[in-house]
Amino acid sequence: MENGNARIRVPKTSELVADQIRAQIVRGELNEGDSLPPEGTLMATLGVSRPTLREAFRILEAENLISVVRGSRSGARVHRPSTELVSRYAGYVLEAQGTTIADLYAARLAIEPTVVRWLATAKGQTPGFPRVKTVLAGLDAMLKADNYSDFVDNIAHFHQTLVEATGNKTLSFMNRMLLDLARNHQNDYQRRHPRTTEDKYKSLRAGYKSFEKLVTLIEEGDVEGAVSHWRLHLRNANETWATRGEGERIVDSLNA
Repeated sequence: MENGNARIRVPKTSELVADQIRAQIVRGELNEGDSLPPEGTLMATLGVSRPTLREAFRILEAENLISVVRGSRSGARVHRPSTELVSRYAGYVLEAQGTTIADLYAARLAIEPTVVRWLATAKGQTPGFPRVKTVLAGLDAMLKADNYSDFVDNIAHFHQTLVEATGNKTLSFMNRMLLDLARNHQNDYQRRHPRTTEDKYKSLRAGYKSFEKLVTLIEEGDVEGAVSHWRLHLRNANETWATRGEGERIVDSLNA
């Protein structure tokens, strides 16, 4: 056997304790906001020392799976794994690799037209599609109330709800990461390129009309029409966000 002299690493007790608690969180046996039992109770239940338990807590706290309030008599607070945390770390990796803004938007262009094809083939008859229409109605109300900031904040929500309507959790997870990273860039772009209220309204109104047309095409089962429309919508958006000099910028995850 090659490398027969390699030593087998035995996990520390604190790592085993962290593994056990982590598994309970991931499996849903512990939910967001739940409190772990007090240290004394856990020490007795698990048969470990206080230093070992606290080291396990440090491991889980570093993974953002628990938060420990120093000096509190209540146990550590549980946090479910979040897409936002993964997005942040993914941003670090992409920035370290020199990934450009254009690359980021190209990835979105590879996902959403396929999603639209699936939804239009089903004529919008998926369990999650009514939520797309609910989000669209909310955007309409925001626009009529001149609530532009909320409208902008909810554009990403429309895109994400569209993907979630397929019921594909893996694709929804990937898309959420891309949207989180894109939102960081878009917020930065808008700070550097402020627009007049009139320009904002025209742009947002056009965006809403495009969303509305997409929903209609999907419900009509016009597969090619829906895909073609949405691909054009995304390309037009990409030309704004990843325009010359902008698309070459490196993904910035540190100043998000």
